[in-house]
Amino acid sequence: MKRILLLSCLILASVALHSQETAKATVSEAPVQPSTVKLVCGPYLQNVKSDGFTVMWISDIDALGWVELAPDDGTNFYYTDRPRYYDMTGAGINPLSKIHTVRITGLQPGTRYRYRIMMKGLRAFNGERDITFTKPFGANVYSANPPVVTTLEESYDKLHVAIVNDVHADAEGFRNLFKDSRGKYDFVVFNGDMTSVINEETHMAVYVRPASELFADETPLYVVRGNHEFRGLFSRDWLKWFQTPTGMPYYTFQWGKFFFIMLDSGEDKPDNDIEYQGMLSMDQYLREQADWLKGVTRSDAFRNSSVRIVFSHIPPRLKHWHGNKNVCELFVPILNEAGIDLMVSGHEHNYSLCPAGTSNANFPVLVNDNLELMVMDIDGKTISFKTSDPSGTQTHKGSFPVVKK
Repeated sequence: MKRILLLSCLILASVALHSQETAKATVSEAPVQPSTVKLVCGPYLQNVKSDGFTVMWISDIDALGWVELAPDDGTNFYYTDRPRYYDMTGAGINPLSKIHTVRITGLQPGTRYRYRIMMKGLRAFNGERDITFTKPFGANVYSANPPVVTTLEESYDKLHVAIVNDVHADAEGFRNLFKDSRGKYDFVVFNGDMTSVINEETHMAVYVRPASELFADETPLYVVRGNHEFRGLFSRDWLKWFQTPTGMPYYTFQWGKFFFIMLDSGEDKPDNDIEYQGMLSMDQYLREQADWLKGVTRSDAFRNSSVRIVFSHIPPRLKHWHGNKNVCELFVPILNEAGIDLMVSGHEHNYSLCPAGTSNANFPVLVNDNLELMVMDIDGKTISFKTSDPSGTQTHKGSFPVVKK
């Protein structure tokens, strides 16, 4: 009996010792959460309208984020408690995320507002009543001026716009193009292929970060998806980085009676090409987009507009690649019937100006070179443009009359 008791004690002691060692190993192997949260890139403006705008930014760890808003009335930002706006993409549950999307509404048209982003990183989540956060991070409004955004006015006589495409993650070249751009443009368009492949979660920061630092925290940014942005594991997250009015990569927006259509021209090769390994359903997707486009061109907003400009990364080209064929067959007939003033494209890494009728389009198609900045001036009668390379040297210029509606 004594031997049995002794053996039992030894077994219990061994189990206890093993449990302690396992617990120690578990504790020591648990990842150490950062004590601070850092800004990866941003903030940058999306979906600016007459009554509101969206602020986006990216953090290095999951965080709870919000935006504080103040009128641009000369008061110190610390003058009073400023209203907070939270990320509502969680449908009432404030998201804990690296990508922060905060919509601010209820504002006045043509009015300047100051804002700052705030967040606190997630260290531990053990239930809704047991959450540990890092110290709050706040954009500097103590010794620096906060960003200022102006809501859209009811009408515009003219616009001054910048367009770039096919940067392919050349951050240095991008910075050279936009080095003197703060407060210079009404808005900026990224017309596709801003990168070559999206294989990392934060890869798009390579161009979004400099955009924010140079202009996009105060100047609205509109994006078009290029064919290279369909490639890579994290290409599926492309739309998470941008907020569009439709929640899709294709959408429209207006500045007064100036109407813009942002098309998603898709990939450049057929769906069954070996390069895609069965991962695309592009033809079906583009047909659904064409149905949406028909509805757009029948809308009162479109019909009542005075200038109509389309952005499509891939241009229409007869007897060319499959992507060009899709644009020619699915989108151009709708746009021909609707009456378009101009299509602006990229993709080909060479400048070209295709007059109406060059393809099956009865409107001009302007193709911007890769890594060149196009600056466009638009009024009710004329659309004029100039292009320049990263050194600032002008490369092309031209103009188009606006079609009478």
